Amino acid sequence: MAGQSSFLSPTPPSVALEVAHRRVTVVEVGRGSGGLSIVGYASEALPDDAVQPSLSGVNIPNVAQVADAVRRAAERAGVRAASRVALIVPDSIARVSLLPFEQIPAKAADVEQLVRWQLRKATPFPIEEAQVSWMPAHRTTQGPVVAAVVAKRDVIAQYESVAAAVGMHAGIVDLASFNIMNAVVGSGAAPASDWLLVAMAPEATSMLIGRGADLMFYRNRAAVEEETLSALVHQTAMYHEDRLGGTRFSSVYLCGGGLGPGAEQARREISARLNVPAEIVDVRKAAELAARTGASTDVLDAIAAPVGVLLRDRKAA
Repeated sequence: MAGQSSFLSPTPPSVALEVAHRRVTVVEVGRGSGGLSIVGYASEALPDDAVQPSLSGVNIPNVAQVADAVRRAAERAGVRAASRVALIVPDSIARVSLLPFEQIPAKAADVEQLVRWQLRKATPFPIEEAQVSWMPAHRTTQGPVVAAVVAKRDVIAQYESVAAAVGMHAGIVDLASFNIMNAVVGSGAAPASDWLLVAMAPEATSMLIGRGADLMFYRNRAAVEEETLSALVHQTAMYHEDRLGGTRFSSVYLCGGGLGPGAEQARREISARLNVPAEIVDVRKAAELAARTGASTDVLDAIAAPVGVLLRDRKAA
Protein backbone atom coordinates (compact mmCIF):
# COMPACT_ATOMS: atom_id res chain seq x y z
CA MET A 1 0.00 0.00 0.00
CA ALA A 2 1.40 3.38 -0.93
CA GLY A 3 1.93 5.80 1.89
CA GLN A 4 1.41 9.53 1.84
CA SER A 5 3.86 11.43 -0.33
CA SER A 6 4.79 14.89 -1.53
CA PHE A 7 6.82 16.35 -4.37
CA LEU A 8 9.13 17.58 -1.60
CA SER A 9 9.77 14.02 -0.42
CA PRO A 10 13.41 12.91 -0.51
CA THR A 11 14.61 10.50 -3.17
CA PRO A 12 13.41 6.99 -2.24
CA PRO A 13 16.13 4.64 -0.97
CA SER A 14 17.58 2.17 -3.42
CA VAL A 15 18.45 -0.41 -0.73
CA ALA A 16 16.11 -2.39 1.52
CA LEU A 17 17.04 -4.54 4.51
CA GLU A 18 14.72 -7.13 6.01
CA VAL A 19 15.45 -8.50 9.48
CA ALA A 20 13.32 -11.61 9.94
CA HIS A 21 13.17 -14.47 12.42
CA ARG A 22 15.58 -16.82 10.62
CA ARG A 23 17.31 -14.65 8.06
CA VAL A 24 18.35 -11.20 6.94
CA THR A 25 18.01 -10.05 3.34
CA VAL A 26 19.55 -7.10 1.51
CA VAL A 27 18.22 -5.93 -1.86
CA GLU A 28 19.40 -3.07 -4.06
CA VAL A 29 17.48 -1.75 -7.07
CA GLY A 30 18.44 0.51 -9.94
CA ARG A 31 17.23 1.53 -13.34
CA GLY A 32 17.37 -1.07 -16.10
CA SER A 33 16.52 -0.91 -19.77
CA GLY A 34 12.90 -1.84 -19.11
CA GLY A 35 12.36 -0.04 -15.81
CA LEU A 36 13.25 -1.08 -12.28
CA SER A 37 16.02 -3.66 -11.98
CA ILE A 38 17.25 -5.71 -9.01
CA VAL A 39 20.98 -5.15 -9.24
CA GLY A 40 21.93 -7.06 -6.10
CA TYR A 41 20.38 -9.30 -3.47
CA ALA A 42 21.50 -11.81 -0.86
CA SER A 43 20.18 -13.50 2.27
CA GLU A 44 22.02 -14.87 5.29
CA ALA A 45 20.53 -17.48 7.60
CA LEU A 46 20.29 -16.76 11.32
CA PRO A 47 20.20 -19.11 14.31
CA ASP A 48 16.69 -19.66 15.69
CA ASP A 49 17.36 -17.52 18.76
CA ALA A 50 19.02 -14.58 16.98
CA VAL A 51 15.76 -12.71 16.29
CA GLN A 52 12.72 -13.41 18.45
CA PRO A 53 9.88 -11.22 17.14
CA SER A 54 7.44 -10.07 19.82
CA LEU A 55 5.48 -7.00 20.88
CA SER A 56 7.75 -6.27 23.83
CA GLY A 57 10.94 -7.36 25.51
CA VAL A 58 14.23 -8.35 23.93
CA ASN A 59 13.77 -9.21 20.26
CA ILE A 60 17.45 -9.21 19.31
CA PRO A 61 19.64 -10.49 22.18
CA ASN A 62 22.90 -10.06 20.25
CA VAL A 63 22.80 -7.11 17.85
CA ALA A 64 26.40 -7.70 16.75
CA GLN A 65 25.57 -11.26 15.64
CA VAL A 66 22.68 -10.10 13.42
CA ALA A 67 24.68 -7.12 12.15
CA ASP A 68 27.46 -9.46 11.05
CA ALA A 69 24.93 -11.43 9.01
CA VAL A 70 23.70 -8.18 7.41
CA ARG A 71 27.27 -7.23 6.59
CA ARG A 72 27.88 -10.57 4.88
CA ALA A 73 24.63 -10.31 2.93
CA ALA A 74 25.47 -6.78 1.80
CA GLU A 75 28.92 -7.90 0.64
CA ARG A 76 27.46 -10.83 -1.29
CA ALA A 77 24.84 -8.58 -2.85
CA GLY A 78 27.50 -6.10 -3.92
CA VAL A 79 25.84 -3.34 -1.89
CA ARG A 80 28.35 -0.67 -0.94
CA ALA A 81 27.75 2.13 1.56
CA ALA A 82 24.03 2.85 1.83
CA SER A 83 23.41 5.66 4.29
CA ARG A 84 19.61 5.47 4.01
CA VAL A 85 17.69 2.21 3.68
CA ALA A 86 14.14 0.90 3.95
CA LEU A 87 13.97 -1.46 6.93
CA ILE A 88 11.47 -4.34 6.92
CA VAL A 89 10.54 -5.83 10.31
CA PRO A 90 8.39 -8.85 11.29
CA ASP A 91 4.62 -8.39 11.56
CA SER A 92 4.71 -9.94 15.04
CA ILE A 93 6.35 -6.88 16.60
CA ALA A 94 3.30 -4.70 15.91
CA ARG A 95 -0.47 -4.60 16.16
CA VAL A 96 -2.49 -3.62 13.08
CA SER A 97 -6.05 -2.32 13.32
CA LEU A 98 -8.44 -1.17 10.61
CA LEU A 99 -10.15 1.94 12.00
CA PRO A 100 -13.21 3.57 10.40
CA PHE A 101 -13.54 7.36 10.17
CA GLU A 102 -16.40 9.53 9.00
CA GLN A 103 -13.75 11.93 7.70
CA ILE A 104 -9.97 12.06 7.98
CA PRO A 105 -8.69 15.33 9.45
CA ALA A 106 -6.53 17.44 7.16
CA LYS A 107 -3.58 17.54 9.56
CA ALA A 108 -1.55 14.36 10.03
CA ALA A 109 -0.99 15.24 13.71
CA ASP A 110 -4.74 15.31 14.28
CA VAL A 111 -5.14 11.91 12.63
CA GLU A 112 -2.42 10.42 14.83
CA GLN A 113 -4.06 11.85 17.94
CA LEU A 114 -7.38 10.23 17.00
CA VAL A 115 -5.68 6.94 16.15
CA ARG A 116 -3.85 6.92 19.48
CA TRP A 117 -7.10 7.60 21.31
CA GLN A 118 -8.85 4.71 19.54
CA LEU A 119 -5.97 2.31 20.15
CA ARG A 120 -5.30 3.24 23.77
CA LYS A 121 -7.46 0.53 25.40
CA ALA A 122 -6.60 -2.21 22.89
CA THR A 123 -2.81 -1.76 23.04
CA PRO A 124 -1.14 -4.17 25.50
CA PHE A 125 1.37 -1.54 26.68
CA PRO A 126 1.13 2.18 27.51
CA ILE A 127 0.29 4.12 24.36
CA GLU A 128 2.86 6.72 25.46
CA GLU A 129 5.55 4.11 24.74
CA ALA A 130 4.21 3.43 21.26
CA GLN A 131 5.30 4.40 17.81
CA VAL A 132 2.13 4.86 15.77
CA SER A 133 1.68 5.13 12.01
CA TRP A 134 -1.31 4.94 9.69
CA MET A 135 -2.17 4.76 6.03
CA PRO A 136 -5.39 4.72 3.98
CA ALA A 137 -6.79 1.18 3.67
CA HIS A 138 -10.11 1.49 1.84
CA ARG A 139 -13.38 3.42 1.79
CA THR A 140 -16.89 2.39 2.78
CA THR A 141 -20.19 4.15 2.30
CA GLN A 142 -19.75 5.54 5.83
CA GLY A 143 -16.30 6.98 5.17
CA PRO A 144 -12.60 6.10 4.96
CA VAL A 145 -10.87 3.28 6.84
CA VAL A 146 -7.23 3.55 7.86
CA ALA A 147 -4.74 0.83 8.72
CA ALA A 148 -3.18 1.84 12.03
CA VAL A 149 0.09 0.24 13.16
CA VAL A 150 1.32 0.43 16.74
CA ALA A 151 4.62 -0.90 18.09
CA LYS A 152 6.80 -0.19 21.11
CA ARG A 153 9.51 2.37 20.39
CA ASP A 154 12.17 0.34 22.19
CA VAL A 155 11.38 -2.74 20.08
CA ILE A 156 11.64 -0.75 16.83
CA ALA A 157 14.92 0.68 18.12
CA GLN A 158 16.39 -2.83 18.41
CA TYR A 159 15.86 -3.46 14.70
CA GLU A 160 17.12 0.01 13.79
CA SER A 161 20.26 -0.66 15.82
CA VAL A 162 21.11 -3.61 13.54
CA ALA A 163 21.06 -1.31 10.52
CA ALA A 164 23.03 1.37 12.38
CA ALA A 165 25.71 -1.17 13.32
CA VAL A 166 26.57 -1.61 9.63
CA GLY A 167 26.37 2.09 8.77
CA MET A 168 22.81 2.08 7.47
CA HIS A 169 20.17 4.59 8.59
CA ALA A 170 16.62 3.24 8.62
CA GLY A 171 14.82 6.10 6.90
CA ILE A 172 11.71 3.94 6.50
CA VAL A 173 10.49 1.16 8.82
CA ASP A 174 7.57 -1.03 7.72
CA LEU A 175 6.01 -4.45 8.22
CA ALA A 176 6.85 -7.43 6.03
CA SER A 177 3.31 -8.40 4.95
CA PHE A 178 2.37 -4.85 3.91
CA ASN A 179 5.27 -4.83 1.52
CA ILE A 180 4.62 -8.30 0.17
CA MET A 181 1.22 -6.84 -0.68
CA ASN A 182 3.04 -3.88 -2.29
CA ALA A 183 4.98 -6.39 -4.39
CA VAL A 184 1.74 -8.00 -5.64
CA VAL A 185 0.17 -4.62 -6.41
CA GLY A 186 3.35 -3.17 -7.90
CA SER A 187 3.77 -6.15 -10.21
CA GLY A 188 0.29 -5.61 -11.64
CA ALA A 189 -0.85 -8.99 -10.30
CA ALA A 190 -3.57 -7.65 -7.98
CA PRO A 191 -7.00 -8.15 -9.55
CA ALA A 192 -9.78 -5.58 -9.13
CA SER A 193 -11.90 -8.19 -7.36
CA ASP A 194 -11.06 -9.66 -3.95
CA TRP A 195 -7.83 -11.60 -3.52
CA LEU A 196 -6.00 -13.18 -0.59
CA LEU A 197 -2.38 -12.94 0.50
CA VAL A 198 -1.00 -15.51 2.95
CA ALA A 199 2.33 -14.28 4.31
CA MET A 200 3.97 -17.02 6.33
CA ALA A 201 6.88 -16.74 8.73
CA PRO A 202 8.24 -19.36 11.14
CA GLU A 203 6.67 -17.58 14.13
CA ALA A 204 3.36 -16.36 12.67
CA THR A 205 1.11 -16.10 9.64
CA SER A 206 -0.45 -12.89 8.32
CA MET A 207 -3.52 -12.92 6.10
CA LEU A 208 -4.49 -9.90 4.05
CA ILE A 209 -7.52 -9.49 1.80
CA GLY A 210 -7.04 -7.05 -1.04
CA ARG A 211 -9.58 -5.47 -3.33
CA GLY A 212 -7.43 -4.12 -6.12
CA ALA A 213 -4.82 -2.07 -4.23
CA ASP A 214 -7.07 -1.60 -1.17
CA LEU A 215 -6.54 -3.46 2.09
CA MET A 216 -9.89 -4.88 3.24
CA PHE A 217 -8.78 -7.24 6.02
CA TYR A 218 -5.66 -7.97 8.08
CA ARG A 219 -4.91 -10.68 10.60
CA ASN A 220 -1.67 -11.85 12.19
CA ARG A 221 -1.73 -15.09 14.10
CA ALA A 222 1.13 -16.66 16.05
CA ALA A 223 2.07 -20.17 14.98
CA VAL A 224 0.47 -22.66 17.37
CA GLU A 225 0.29 -26.40 16.94
CA GLU A 226 -3.43 -26.70 17.72
CA GLU A 227 -4.48 -24.17 15.05
CA THR A 228 -3.62 -25.38 11.58
CA LEU A 229 -3.01 -23.23 8.54
CA SER A 230 -6.09 -24.77 6.95
CA ALA A 231 -8.21 -23.56 9.90
CA LEU A 232 -6.81 -20.03 9.61
CA VAL A 233 -7.53 -19.94 5.89
CA HIS A 234 -11.07 -21.23 6.49
CA GLN A 235 -11.73 -18.58 9.17
CA THR A 236 -10.51 -15.84 6.85
CA ALA A 237 -12.65 -17.12 3.98
CA MET A 238 -15.71 -17.16 6.26
CA TYR A 239 -15.05 -13.56 7.34
CA HIS A 240 -14.69 -12.61 3.69
CA GLU A 241 -18.05 -14.16 2.91
CA ASP A 242 -19.96 -13.03 6.00
CA ARG A 243 -18.56 -9.55 6.60
CA LEU A 244 -17.22 -8.38 3.25
CA GLY A 245 -19.91 -9.88 1.05
CA GLY A 246 -17.34 -11.91 -0.84
CA THR A 247 -17.63 -15.22 -2.61
CA ARG A 248 -14.67 -17.07 -4.07
CA PHE A 249 -11.30 -15.28 -4.09
CA SER A 250 -10.23 -14.35 -7.60
CA SER A 251 -6.56 -15.01 -6.75
CA VAL A 252 -4.55 -16.33 -3.83
CA TYR A 253 -0.88 -15.49 -3.25
CA LEU A 254 1.53 -17.20 -0.88
CA CYS A 255 4.85 -15.97 0.41
CA GLY A 256 6.56 -18.68 2.42
CA GLY A 257 8.84 -16.61 4.62
CA GLY A 258 11.79 -18.98 4.42
CA LEU A 259 9.85 -22.09 5.38
CA GLY A 260 11.52 -24.14 2.68
CA PRO A 261 9.70 -27.41 1.88
CA GLY A 262 6.90 -26.43 4.26
CA ALA A 263 5.86 -23.66 1.90
CA GLU A 264 5.01 -26.14 -0.87
CA GLN A 265 2.86 -28.16 1.51
CA ALA A 266 1.13 -24.93 2.56
CA ARG A 267 0.50 -24.02 -1.07
CA ARG A 268 -1.24 -27.34 -1.71
CA GLU A 269 -3.24 -27.04 1.53
CA ILE A 270 -4.45 -23.52 0.73
CA SER A 271 -5.32 -24.39 -2.86
CA ALA A 272 -7.38 -27.38 -1.73
CA ARG A 273 -9.20 -25.44 0.98
CA LEU A 274 -10.18 -22.49 -1.24
CA ASN A 275 -10.41 -24.27 -4.59
CA VAL A 276 -8.18 -21.54 -6.03
CA PRO A 277 -4.55 -22.16 -7.06
CA ALA A 278 -2.16 -20.46 -4.63
CA GLU A 279 0.54 -18.62 -6.58
CA ILE A 280 3.92 -17.50 -5.31
CA VAL A 281 4.63 -13.77 -5.16
CA ASP A 282 6.89 -13.12 -8.14
CA VAL A 283 8.48 -9.65 -8.11
CA ARG A 284 10.08 -10.24 -11.51
CA LYS A 285 6.89 -8.87 -13.06
CA ALA A 286 7.81 -5.46 -11.61
CA ALA A 287 11.60 -5.55 -11.27
CA GLU A 288 13.86 -7.60 -13.47
CA LEU A 289 16.69 -9.64 -12.04
CA ALA A 290 19.64 -8.02 -13.74
CA ALA A 291 22.19 -10.76 -13.22
CA ARG A 292 20.03 -13.88 -13.48
CA THR A 293 17.21 -15.08 -15.67
CA GLY A 294 15.58 -17.24 -13.02
CA ALA A 295 15.24 -17.56 -9.29
CA SER A 296 14.13 -20.25 -6.87
CA THR A 297 11.00 -19.99 -4.78
CA ASP A 298 13.18 -19.39 -1.70
CA VAL A 299 14.84 -16.40 -3.37
CA LEU A 300 11.51 -14.96 -4.52
CA ASP A 301 10.17 -15.36 -0.97
CA ALA A 302 13.20 -13.61 0.49
CA ILE A 303 13.13 -10.59 -1.82
CA ALA A 304 9.35 -10.04 -1.98
CA ALA A 305 9.02 -7.63 0.97
CA PRO A 306 12.27 -5.71 0.32
CA VAL A 307 11.37 -5.18 -3.34
CA GLY A 308 7.81 -4.32 -2.33
CA VAL A 309 8.88 -1.42 -0.12
CA LEU A 310 11.19 -0.08 -2.84
CA LEU A 311 8.37 -0.31 -5.39
CA ARG A 312 6.02 1.49 -3.02
CA ASP A 313 8.28 4.44 -2.49
CA ARG A 314 9.03 4.86 -6.15
CA LYS A 315 5.31 4.96 -6.90
CA ALA A 316 4.71 7.39 -4.05
CA ALA A 317 7.62 9.71 -4.85
